[in-house]
Amino acid sequence: MHKALLAVLATLVLAPATSAQTAPAALPDDQAQMKAHVLFLASDAMRGREAASPEYAIAAEYVAAQFFAAGLVPAGQDGGYLQKVPLVAYRAADHGDIVLTRKGSGPRPLLFGDDFTPGAVAGAARTTLDAPVVFVGHGIVAPRYKRDDYAGVDVRGKIVAFFAGAPASFQSEERAHFQSGATKAAIAAAHGAVGTILLTPAALPPAGGAWDRARTTWAKADGTGDMAGAPQLATLSATGAAKLFAGARTPWKTILAKSTDAEARFTAEPLGASLAVALRTSFEPGTSANVAGMIRGSDPTLGKEVVVLSAHLDHLGVKAEGKGDLIYNGAEDNAVGIAALIEEAKRFKASGKPPRRSILFLAVTAEEKGLVGSDYFARHPTVPIKSIVADVNLDMPILSYPFEDMTVFGADRSTLGPIVAKAVGTLGVTMSPDPDPAQGIFVRSDHYRFVQQGVPSVFLWPGQKGPGKAATAEFFAHRYHQVSDDLSQPIDWAQGIRFVNANYAIAREIADGDARPRWNKGDFFGLLYNGYGAK
Repeated sequence: MHKALLAVLATLVLAPATSAQTAPAALPDDQAQMKAHVLFLASDAMRGREAASPEYAIAAEYVAAQFFAAGLVPAGQDGGYLQKVPLVAYRAADHGDIVLTRKGSGPRPLLFGDDFTPGAVAGAARTTLDAPVVFVGHGIVAPRYKRDDYAGVDVRGKIVAFFAGAPASFQSEERAHFQSGATKAAIAAAHGAVGTILLTPAALPPAGGAWDRARTTWAKADGTGDMAGAPQLATLSATGAAKLFAGARTPWKTILAKSTDAEARFTAEPLGASLAVALRTSFEPGTSANVAGMIRGSDPTLGKEVVVLSAHLDHLGVKAEGKGDLIYNGAEDNAVGIAALIEEAKRFKASGKPPRRSILFLAVTAEEKGLVGSDYFARHPTVPIKSIVADVNLDMPILSYPFEDMTVFGADRSTLGPIVAKAVGTLGVTMSPDPDPAQGIFVRSDHYRFVQQGVPSVFLWPGQKGPGKAATAEFFAHRYHQVSDDLSQPIDWAQGIRFVNANYAIAREIADGDARPRWNKGDFFGLLYNGYGAK
């Protein structure tokens, strides 16, 4: 038996019982089964289920066992339920060197901490280049908004410098897409740039802030990390940017005056300067796993199509320092979502009626590290990616109140919206629009990795009608990504079963429908990722 598993079992047996364990409330069997999953997954013994930790590995084995008990066939790799996910943590190994050269003047090193902080390049241990710099505003190209920050310049083989952010006038989910660093890096690479520089209109944090913090992605065969787009080479302060713009056609003070206006439009221009950049990145490998189980579809034709139901299994682990409770148990985020996924699988077995389409139940790793496990699966799927017709994602359903509606992020982008509305309507639950569009939540959970492969996808939450608004605000203020997201908080297990029933109805409706889900014609994300039905 694995030593870590022995240690966990000993902890569970010998540790003093919590109040929740000492006097369990009398619950109907279905509620008790859902709570039992959360009692295990969110226990202190799981130490926050951080991706690649021994405790996460045990949690993955637990989910695999539950998938087996629910009658799912293995859909991982090598005939099992687990899909190995090679992870790598990467960080700037030192502060690197950046030297500015302008025609007619000698090399001028930029000062670490005052002028710049280095980037960490996931795809290479050493990054060395010397290239001219071109300013491109916010680094956005968005034809539907008549926005092209690269207009009039050739950036092939050059470094592009831009500000963070995107115009508030963009539709909220599309704005979230355009302001992400990954999108800006991809746009830069598509135009031939070899690197990017992020400009800030202020000073850098003391000592450069968290410039050397570790980031995580999935690892390539050579041990470096997956990297899409042009690498971010550095972040420049207002002081560093002033040096970069010295002698440029447009003075830095003019640029700076407009920099805090997300709606501002800048004219792209070469800056008449080059940067010689030398960076080192260090790598620390790790291994984690996604968990996948399937119900095979009964229809000879539709059974070849796959509906994915996803939820993330990992959480934040343990605080590095402090006193008292240091464990991020992740009860609502997302042990409850995993418990709902397991109980939903049981509904199909209990129904005695297999779905027409195949359904793949997927518990993913490293969501908290940047949707890494779902990205790995979407790009290394254990079923053909073209067979996946939809993803329904369960992430952090807040179950502390009797919900009256469901918020379905992405409902207005594909035919999944009407399908979900019909399914939850049979349970007396209505579907409500996004209560806070400015958050751009559609691009912030695991379903988005399927969107990026062209798959129509939605993300479900209990809605905010009635008591929902106050309960949601309380959770985000006092429990989200805090050690208080544990089993001491009020979780209404009857609402958990309502949530399971709603998701079962949704999955059944998608799986048994005559028509496969399709993007709405002309939808931004459907067109961007060449999704079915968007053209």
